[in-house]
Amino acid sequence: MIRPPSTTGSTTGDLRLRVREQWANTDRAGWRRFFQGLFGLGTAFCLALYSTALSEAGRVGAAVWAAATSLLLTTIVAVKVVPYLARRTALNRWLVRMKYEFTREGVVYLIIIGLISIAALNTGNNLLFLILASLLGAILVSGILSQIVLSRLELEFVLPDHIFAEQPMISRLTVSNLKLLFPSFSITVSARDAERRKRKKNAAPLARQILDAPVYVPYIPHRSSVTQHVEVTFPRRGRYTQEGFRVSSKFPFGFVRKSHEVPTRQEILVLPNVQPTEEFYEILPMIGGEIESLYKGRGNDLYAIRDYQEGDSARHVDWKASAKAQAVKVREFTREDERRLVLVFDARLPHADTSLLAKFERAVTFCACLAWHFYEIDAHLQFLTNGQETPMAPSAEIIYPTLEALALIEPVLDASAPSVLSAIAGAPRTYNIIITAQPHGSIPTSLWGSSYMVFMDSL
Repeated sequence: MIRPPSTTGSTTGDLRLRVREQWANTDRAGWRRFFQGLFGLGTAFCLALYSTALSEAGRVGAAVWAAATSLLLTTIVAVKVVPYLARRTALNRWLVRMKYEFTREGVVYLIIIGLISIAALNTGNNLLFLILASLLGAILVSGILSQIVLSRLELEFVLPDHIFAEQPMISRLTVSNLKLLFPSFSITVSARDAERRKRKKNAAPLARQILDAPVYVPYIPHRSSVTQHVEVTFPRRGRYTQEGFRVSSKFPFGFVRKSHEVPTRQEILVLPNVQPTEEFYEILPMIGGEIESLYKGRGNDLYAIRDYQEGDSARHVDWKASAKAQAVKVREFTREDERRLVLVFDARLPHADTSLLAKFERAVTFCACLAWHFYEIDAHLQFLTNGQETPMAPSAEIIYPTLEALALIEPVLDASAPSVLSAIAGAPRTYNIIITAQPHGSIPTSLWGSSYMVFMDSL
């Protein structure tokens, strides 16, 4: 007969392993000092009792000696043991710095307590004193329960790897309750500086927050976690930071909102929006036509034979196929390098005003849409801007470095800054898509034949 495997041995082994780990992590020096202090206080207590007995027996000298020794032992423990243990105790695990804020209900409750207090003092009615004691006891119970509810909570805020501006994203907020016995009720998680931002209307602008709207968690069982999926939308590209979170609760009576801050720095980079705009749909066909006209017939392998069209070169006429079909036919070759492009964003602005800065932001979005379009068609792409350049590579390899550069790009207002257009004017012949705010007359002549120009004024 086959017997099921016994779990007794494994359970005992796990218990022994846990005991060994606990013993290895034990603060032996602290425990040793603790028991020394306990022994000293116990001895001092016994000497104090003995001193009382000696005094009653008429032995005054011995009683004074016993009392002095007891006082000396107590002083030694207070000076040597207590500070030592206090320094070695992680008080921040047990004492959480709380902030208190009375709610509207709490203010009404305090007014009622004040009125009953005045009435009780004036009348001396015992019933009013009992009611007053009950009301004050409710405040004490509320403070204890809210302290328990907010203690030993851990937060984890997870966002997608790549976040795009103006597009809703689903984030995950996990609140873990590490308490062994008590659950947590009515927890609200918000940004650390959200309340400060509301109160200080004329204060300096704070860094853009990741979590702007509060998240409410009604119940968290003990030794378990609750996950809330939060939809967040970032209005603009750029860097967002979160210095910490504010955990608060009005449990159990709603008289006082008690809160404490969880310092945890989190930073994300929001990429530009890649949803095509109206300008994108208007300009993209023209860009495609320019690319076709530049690279047409550059390959060596035959792709197809088709009817002659106006503008086709006579060198590509297939005379045999034309004689056979009794119509002019031309050869069409594969275009091996038609998708090798250089996307250039010129961040220099001739001047800074509100309208031009708004067009600059639209140009950044338009450039991101172009990069994403060439990524979708698997083109070979190179991105070039002021002070940053990617290698010519398949767009799947450089799409996110390109979008990250666009997320952080800022206007260049220095007229003496090196021009990215001058840098590519003498480069080997490639097809360039240039987005710039410079006037038409300042564009190098060599770029007009191999580039498509998108001027920010037209966006």
